[in-house]
Amino acid sequence: MLKQTAVNTCRILLALVFIFSGFVKAIDPMGTVYKLQDYFAATPVDVTSVPMWILIGCAVALSTIEFSLGIFLLFGIHKRLTTRTTLLFMVIMTVITVWIFIKNPVKDCGCFGDAIVLSNGQTLLKNIVLLSCAVIVAVWKDKIVRFITKESQWIVENYTVIFIILISSWCIYDLPLFDFRPYRIGADFRQDMEIPEGEEQPQFETTFLMEKDGKVKEFTIDNYPDSTWTFVDSKTVQTSKGYVPPMHDFSVEDPNTGDDITEKTVKSDGFTFLLIAPDLASANDGSFGDIERIYEYSIDNKYPFYCLTASDKEAQDIWREKTGAEYNFFFADHTTLKTVTRSNPGLLLLKDGQIIGKWSNNFLPKDEELEALTKKANQERTIKQSYTRRAILSILWFIIPLFILTIADRIWAWSRYLKRATRIKEWKRKMKKQKQENNENT
Repeated sequence: MLKQTAVNTCRILLALVFIFSGFVKAIDPMGTVYKLQDYFAATPVDVTSVPMWILIGCAVALSTIEFSLGIFLLFGIHKRLTTRTTLLFMVIMTVITVWIFIKNPVKDCGCFGDAIVLSNGQTLLKNIVLLSCAVIVAVWKDKIVRFITKESQWIVENYTVIFIILISSWCIYDLPLFDFRPYRIGADFRQDMEIPEGEEQPQFETTFLMEKDGKVKEFTIDNYPDSTWTFVDSKTVQTSKGYVPPMHDFSVEDPNTGDDITEKTVKSDGFTFLLIAPDLASANDGSFGDIERIYEYSIDNKYPFYCLTASDKEAQDIWREKTGAEYNFFFADHTTLKTVTRSNPGLLLLKDGQIIGKWSNNFLPKDEELEALTKKANQERTIKQSYTRRAILSILWFIIPLFILTIADRIWAWSRYLKRATRIKEWKRKMKKQKQENNENT
């Protein structure tokens, strides 16, 4: 009894972690792609020439495997294959996280996307625990309690894979179903770029290299020497991290003058449109007609419209030639822009520095939607996006069809049983009648 309890506890823990990890990757496939690129950048493997669709396919496959293994563990499907695959998966992941812990090529492994950020040490500890659970479950797989019959498990298998692939496909075409990044709807550039009052400030220490009589010595600001010493060099190191604002790495630069215009673009009063295009060379220009319509809408309503990109002037000129763009282009960091939106290009609408609208290039808003949104923003002080309803709907979209299919399968199986039982009963009746007739004849 104790062994069975331990095995099923480990099995449930593994299932929940795998389901959550697979799901948060599935709703942000491009985030997984960027993380894979970060990993490969730290190795001799060059993936710059690998087509993006292959990397996206790898990201979708990874999330599908994790989510499916979690569901199969939860329901107790294919005990031998599922537990062995889970163990193999955890061995591979643990080896990778040991390498990450030692080499520190990335700050966050991306195990849970942007939903939960773990340090490399925490990731290693987590994987050691999960690996231990995987060993226990694989060794005593016969103790796993089934939650579905063998006859119906094919429904769970197929529906799970189809469901998670469809979720991933939709989030590639549109935007992540849940946005865990700092630039979600409701985020405020004015607040999230500053260190709040009372929070710990980052601490820095500057040391000075000074020379006198051919000898070089290091000093701090507290024991700075007299004028008989000659300054050689200085260096500043951060001694305390302090509070890090969510949008600490966001800045906008005018490529023509080199001036920092962050205040002008994202912190100004009123409404502002931001077209986010990390890479104009690979940006989807199929929606340029809608972009132009929104640009004209901004002009009619006297709303600023800027394009933020990491592309150079040549790429900007090509984009202008292809799309007829008349809006201004400003420069921002490529990685930051990919964090702002997973769409290339994507559109943001700000009011007084707060993000009140966010769209992919495949679902750019109509004028009526913009009118309704700006009217709502004028009436309400802040606009925030609640994910509670989405979370409930996501769970229901998986559970309800799965439940209906399982019930339908059981009804079908029961009807087959009844038909078979009826045929057997009829056959027995006929045999009994024939036996009676044979007895009468003899």
